[in-house]
Amino acid sequence: MPRPQLELLAPARDADIGIEAVNHGADAVYIGGPGFGARDKASNDVADIGRLAAHAHRYGAHVFVTLNTILRDDELEGARQLAWQLYDAGADALIVQDMGLLELDLPPIQLHASTQTDIRTPEKARFLQDVGFSQMVLARELDLHQIRAIATEVQDAVLEFFVHGALCVAYSGQCFISHAVTGRSANRGSCSQECRQPYTVLDTQGRVVAHDKHVLSLKDNDQSANLAALVDAGIRSFKIEGRYKDMATVKNVTAHYRKLLDALLEGRRDVQPASSGRCTFSFTPQPEQGYNRGGTDYFVNGRKDDIGAFDSPKHAGLPVGHVMKMDAESFELDTGDTSILLHNGDALTWWDLQGELQGVPVNTATPLPTGNGTRWRIVPNQPPGVGTTALKDLRPGTAVNRNRDMGWERLLAKPSAERRIAVDLTLAQTSDGFELALKDADGHRASVRVAHAHEPARDAARAEAQLKDGLAKLGGTIFQARRVRLALARPWFLPAGVLNALRRDGIAALEAARAAAFQRLPRAVPVDPPAPYPEDTLSYLANVYNAQAAGFYARHGVKLVEAAYESHEALGEVSLMITKHCVRYSLSLCPKQAKGVTGVQGTVRAEPMTLVHEDLRYTLRFDCKPCEMHVVGAMQPHVLKALNRQLKAEPVTFYRTRPTAAA
Repeated sequence: MPRPQLELLAPARDADIGIEAVNHGADAVYIGGPGFGARDKASNDVADIGRLAAHAHRYGAHVFVTLNTILRDDELEGARQLAWQLYDAGADALIVQDMGLLELDLPPIQLHASTQTDIRTPEKARFLQDVGFSQMVLARELDLHQIRAIATEVQDAVLEFFVHGALCVAYSGQCFISHAVTGRSANRGSCSQECRQPYTVLDTQGRVVAHDKHVLSLKDNDQSANLAALVDAGIRSFKIEGRYKDMATVKNVTAHYRKLLDALLEGRRDVQPASSGRCTFSFTPQPEQGYNRGGTDYFVNGRKDDIGAFDSPKHAGLPVGHVMKMDAESFELDTGDTSILLHNGDALTWWDLQGELQGVPVNTATPLPTGNGTRWRIVPNQPPGVGTTALKDLRPGTAVNRNRDMGWERLLAKPSAERRIAVDLTLAQTSDGFELALKDADGHRASVRVAHAHEPARDAARAEAQLKDGLAKLGGTIFQARRVRLALARPWFLPAGVLNALRRDGIAALEAARAAAFQRLPRAVPVDPPAPYPEDTLSYLANVYNAQAAGFYARHGVKLVEAAYESHEALGEVSLMITKHCVRYSLSLCPKQAKGVTGVQGTVRAEPMTLVHEDLRYTLRFDCKPCEMHVVGAMQPHVLKALNRQLKAEPVTFYRTRPTAAA
């Protein structure tokens, strides 16, 4: 039985970033196509996806395309046609949320369950496996015990887990607050990130518990320390979040996890890499250099106190020193460390006296002769000054961070990785010339011949060295010589031009052999008869937005299927967000926290709270048995009016259980 493969799955905003993700060690890349992806500002032409796939396949790596929004009825045919175009371009899998797609005439392409399908239970995971999904990303909120339970139930599909990047505070696919407030649906790829706004929290008596805090904003996911535990729990694909991230961030984070996974693979014999080649880097990966809100491993090892980025949803950066003195045009900064170099174009941040993050770009950073190499004169693009033009609360003694390091960005703007596949080369003589045989680390073979006279070399030792050196020169290819062997009666003289042509032809033949051996990922066959869905009733939380999806669930035993929230039938107050994050717990007001505390136990109850942002008010309800929080509210009137205008302006159709509700 083959050993399970460990896959590093990296994001790509565009094909060029995807190519660099592969070069920096990704076993697979996920990217958006020209439409129907859950990041509407990260779309790509089919031709660019084909270009990315061609590059990835050279290493045996794969390209997964996001087709993971919920679809209206009038969009299904366009999505079906796009699926075929992506398949023809070389895409290896589609990442899907909408079950209506499974009812269509799709190409024989592998299907992966999007994070938007909200997989938290073994029953849900088993169902998705049984209807034809080959890979599924589990909910970020799961702990190791829950992951292990799912892995026990799901034997035929690859389990995927987010290991790095931004965290959605809600269960994916269970957040409707963006649509309720702005009409921009997270399920349709256009989240307005209401979770990153500042809120005031009130108790049942109207008292302020927290004022203007980002209580729904979380730190960023970082599972660097948990990879081995996740493998043991059953995870096989390690997913990096970030289809909006820039090139430098994707290079940096991919390289970081590539090194961690390579070290893990070297120490184990029960798993193997999912693609070919070894990477070398011209830099030391530092994930903290990229945009982040601080790190958390979230719920993998149980509930923690420090998962929130409540003071600011922005990137504060890394410490670089303290302000020593200021004048009207500049200020002096002491880094305290000669290894910290500041640059023109850096961006510096600090916390003001109200606890808000402030920042300013640097026009010029000049080292000063005083301070033993740690003092710098900083001229910001806004003079420190006084009054209304002053940099707020920047003063001597202020601790300063840097959230943009131009030296780091310039380093990663250059070629920063090489990915090479080991190959053994054997040069043998034939009756009329020479044969070069090649075998790569994956066992692919190729051979080429050249007709050439066997000319004795004047200096045998030198000729042997030249032959070996000439064959080993594989720079500019995806290969690296592991062994070079000469199967010759004697070291013959072979002109450099002839040897180079033989080597080039041999590498081309080996690449052709690898391409011919590459196999597309197989499409899983649904079980027959159709597997029953774990529930017989579905609410708006199931995100059913077209008749094909409703038919899918009916075919799998569901008796009642409500329309998606985007159908505008849930007009009253409903759960706009369901989350494992608990504001009560984060504010130390959880009844479970009070257990055993003398004088407190029994006095703290999980009563509702109110969340206020400008003129918006939501009720926080706490379901303590599953330890979940619901953000409850109603759709804003202007969103309803916008839908009515849309229905009058264009012929859109979608699934409704009450057809006249939005008219």
